[in-house]
Amino acid sequence: MQKTPAECTTMSDVRAEIDRLDNALMRLLAERWGYIDRAAEIKRPLKLKADIPARVAEVRENARRQASELGLDPDFYEGIWAQLIDHAIAHERKRLGEDE
Repeated sequence: MQKTPAECTTMSDVRAEIDRLDNALMRLLAERWGYIDRAAEIKRPLKLKADIPARVAEVRENARRQASELGLDPDFYEGIWAQLIDHAIAHERKRLGEDE
């Protein structure tokens, strides 16, 4: 049964909840990746590039804002999102043949 942090009374409880969340995060990242693949499919006939700087800036700013709103370190989480974005752009470039 899912527990809140306050309901965890042992390290085993805490570890089980962290593992549960890690699993959920991986599933969300896999779902996000499906949208990255779909974006490349949509971009191809429109002749759009993988890297759209205005969108990159928007996504990074969203990460900063949401982190701040949740009491998290915006620099750290923007950095994570920067890595996600860079990886997605590299993948889209390959799918779009931009690296050829």
